[in-house]
Amino acid sequence: MLVNTQKIISMSEANQNFSKVAKLVDESKSVVIMKNNKPKYVLLDFDEFSKEASSEEENLDKIADKILKENMYAFKELADR
Repeated sequence: MLVNTQKIISMSEANQNFSKVAKLVDESKSVVIMKNNKPKYVLLDFDEFSKEASSEEENLDKIADKILKENMYAFKELADR
Protein backbone atom coordinates (compact mmCIF):
# COMPACT_ATOMS: atom_id res chain seq x y z
CA MET A 1 0.00 0.00 0.00
CA LEU A 2 1.42 3.36 -1.00
CA VAL A 3 1.07 6.22 1.48
CA ASN A 4 1.17 9.83 0.38
CA THR A 5 3.79 11.52 2.56
CA GLN A 6 1.74 14.72 2.52
CA LYS A 7 -0.93 12.84 4.48
CA ILE A 8 1.30 11.60 7.34
CA ILE A 9 1.29 13.15 10.79
CA SER A 10 2.91 12.11 14.06
CA MET A 11 0.88 10.99 17.06
CA SER A 12 2.26 13.84 19.17
CA GLU A 13 1.30 16.42 16.54
CA ALA A 14 -2.16 14.86 16.23
CA ASN A 15 -2.57 15.12 20.01
CA GLN A 16 -1.37 18.71 20.14
CA ASN A 17 -3.13 20.03 17.04
CA PHE A 18 -6.17 17.94 16.16
CA SER A 19 -7.71 20.80 14.18
CA LYS A 20 -4.73 20.55 11.78
CA VAL A 21 -5.39 16.82 11.37
CA ALA A 22 -9.08 17.47 10.73
CA LYS A 23 -8.19 20.09 8.10
CA LEU A 24 -5.87 17.61 6.36
CA VAL A 25 -8.68 15.04 6.30
CA ASP A 26 -11.05 17.66 4.87
CA GLU A 27 -8.54 18.35 2.09
CA SER A 28 -7.32 14.84 1.28
CA LYS A 29 -10.06 12.52 2.66
CA SER A 30 -7.62 10.59 4.90
CA VAL A 31 -4.55 10.97 7.11
CA VAL A 32 -2.08 8.37 8.39
CA ILE A 33 -1.05 8.88 12.01
CA MET A 34 2.38 7.54 12.93
CA LYS A 35 3.22 6.05 16.32
CA ASN A 36 6.84 5.17 17.14
CA ASN A 37 7.78 5.95 13.51
CA LYS A 38 5.34 3.35 12.14
CA PRO A 39 1.93 3.83 10.54
CA LYS A 40 -0.57 3.06 13.29
CA TYR A 41 -3.89 4.76 12.56
CA VAL A 42 -5.87 6.04 9.60
CA LEU A 43 -8.34 8.86 10.01
CA LEU A 44 -10.93 8.91 7.22
CA ASP A 45 -13.52 11.39 6.07
CA PHE A 46 -16.89 9.81 6.98
CA ASP A 47 -18.21 9.93 3.40
CA GLU A 48 -15.04 8.16 2.22
CA PHE A 49 -15.48 5.55 4.93
CA SER A 50 -19.11 5.02 3.90
CA LYS A 51 -18.09 4.48 0.27
CA GLU A 52 -15.47 1.91 1.27
CA ALA A 53 -17.87 0.09 3.59
CA SER A 54 -20.63 -0.17 0.97
CA SER A 55 -18.10 -1.32 -1.62
CA GLU A 56 -16.93 -4.10 0.71
CA GLU A 57 -20.54 -5.15 1.38
CA GLU A 58 -21.19 -5.38 -2.37
CA ASN A 59 -18.09 -7.55 -2.80
CA LEU A 60 -19.22 -9.84 0.02
CA ASP A 61 -22.67 -10.13 -1.55
CA LYS A 62 -21.11 -11.12 -4.89
CA ILE A 63 -18.91 -13.74 -3.23
CA ALA A 64 -21.86 -15.15 -1.28
CA ASP A 65 -23.98 -15.35 -4.45
CA LYS A 66 -21.16 -17.16 -6.27
CA ILE A 67 -20.74 -19.69 -3.46
CA LEU A 68 -24.49 -20.26 -3.32
CA LYS A 69 -24.75 -20.81 -7.08
CA GLU A 70 -21.74 -23.13 -7.18
CA ASN A 71 -23.03 -25.23 -4.28
CA MET A 72 -26.80 -25.06 -4.72
CA TYR A 73 -27.12 -28.83 -5.03
CA ALA A 74 -25.33 -29.40 -1.71
CA PHE A 75 -27.39 -26.72 0.05
CA LYS A 76 -30.64 -28.25 -1.23
CA GLU A 77 -29.51 -31.69 -0.12
CA LEU A 78 -28.73 -30.41 3.35
CA ALA A 79 -32.06 -28.60 3.55
CA ASP A 80 -33.96 -31.80 2.71
CA ARG A 81 -32.46 -33.72 5.64
